[in-house]
Order: sequence, then structure tokens, then C-alpha cells
Amino acid sequence: MEEVLDLSTMETLIKEGIAFAKIAIPKALLALLTYFIGKYVIRFVIRAVNKLFVKYEIEPSLASFLGSFLNGVLYVLLILAVLSTVGVEVTAFIAVLGAAGLAVGLALQGSLSNFAGGVLILVFKPFKVGDTIEAQNTLGSVERIDILYTTIRNFDNKVVTIPNGTLANNNITNFSEKETRRVDMAVGIAYGSDIKKVRKIILDTLAEDERIHSDPEPIVVFTNFGDSSLDLTIRCWTDTQNLWPVYWDNMERLNEVFIEQGIEIPFPQRDVHHIFPEGKLKVETQQREK
Repeated sequence: MEEVLDLSTMETLIKEGIAFAKIAIPKALLALLTYFIGKYVIRFVIRAVNKLFVKYEIEPSLASFLGSFLNGVLYVLLILAVLSTVGVEVTAFIAVLGAAGLAVGLALQGSLSNFAGGVLILVFKPFKVGDTIEAQNTLGSVERIDILYTTIRNFDNKVVTIPNGTLANNNITNFSEKETRRVDMAVGIAYGSDIKKVRKIILDTLAEDERIHSDPEPIVVFTNFGDSSLDLTIRCWTDTQNLWPVYWDNMERLNEVFIEQGIEIPFPQRDVHHIFPEGKLKVETQQREK
């Protein structure tokens, strides 16, 4: 009797095993097929995206980050698809992932804002490494652009780190974007000076500097009656990298030329008129004579 039961049990188990195998094996094969096809598709998508990054000259650091992020997202979707194929309920997994993503997003609001700002900066490129910019009351050269922060080195060699979220949402002045810059200089000459003569002297001096462009040509205009001087504004154009050398060299050269040509450079002065009450001057004069 026990042998019959054992045989009956074994037959039942075998039948159930065969039935399970008929259901499970196709699902397993389909899951494997889904995985390998999905893996191939992911590789194809990542390669296509990387080519787009190269074509549109996306910053390498951003391209690497976005490529890795996209790769991770696609593999998570692939795993969910494989689990769904074998009959696993993935709704709960999706709910858990959504809740976890929301919690992380709330905890990292500032960092996510900086990340979004970094993406905008690296994609739209309002500035690049090596540019001289002014932002958040900081003027200096961009030393590094990361996903979350931008590092700027001031001209006195101080390093300032600014969150990308702040940079992306505020004004940025880029002094290196254009190849040419205008040099503005201001000089004052004494009242009574011949402005036309001084203008010619200045233009002749600027013409000696090969770094100054002839188009647009330099100009010298009379701009103001100052307290002690006639104020002139000088404007000329040069290559961006020559801006300050042109300014410094020509200001010094103009001082030398003005001295050579006898052009008076005034300094602040005041005329003081002392008015005595009637008769007081005469009394004081008589006292001094005694």
C-alpha cells in the first residue's frame, strides 16, 4: 500500500513538474530573450546618444554623466520588463522606486537645483573654462565647471566656488566671449587748451600702437566741463587679450606726450577770496606798518 502511495505521489509530482515546466520554461526563455534584446537596444541607444553629444559638442563631463545616468535608467526599465515577463508583479517595485525618488528629491532640493543649473550651463555654454566672467559680485577666470559647482579664480588668486543653481538664475557678464573689446580712457586738460590740437596728438599717439584696430577707428570726444579740467574720453578697439596692456601702455604714453608737447594736465585747485568787513583791512594794514 505504501509503495502504491509513493508511486502515486511521484506521478503527481512529475505531472505537476511537467505542467510547471511547460509554463515556466517559455517564460524563462522569453525573459532571457527580452534581456539580451534589451541589452542590445540599450547599447545601440547609448552609442547613438554619445554620437549626438559629440556632434553638438556637449561638455565631456556632462556627456559622461548623462550617458551613465541614461544607461542606469534603461537597465532599471529592462529589469522591470524581464520580471514582468516571468510573471512577477512589478507595480509594487514601481511604487517603491517612486516613493524613494520623491524622498531623495525632497532631501536634495538644493543639490538638484545645482545639478539642473550645471546641466543648463554645460549645454548652453554662457561661459567656458578659461573665460573671464563677473557673477555674484565675483570677477575672475573660470577654472572648473562641475555638475554642481563652478570654480572661479580671482585676479588676486583667491578661489571662489559658486553653486550652479545660483549662476544659472542670475546675470553673468562674460568678458571673453567676443574676440575684440573696446578700450575706454579718460584724460583731463587745462581750461584754455586747444581741444582740436590735443585730439590730434592723442590720435597720432594711438596710431603708433599696432595692437589698436583701425576699424572701428579710435575717437576722442569732449565730454565734460570738470571742476578743474576739460574732460576728454578716448575710445579704441583691440583684441580681447590686449585690453589692459593697451590701456596701461597708452595712458603712460599719453602722459609722456603731453609733457613733451606742453599740454597742461591740471590738478584740483580752488580760488579762495577773503572778503574783509568795511574798514577792517585798513586798520590791520596800519597796525602792521607800526
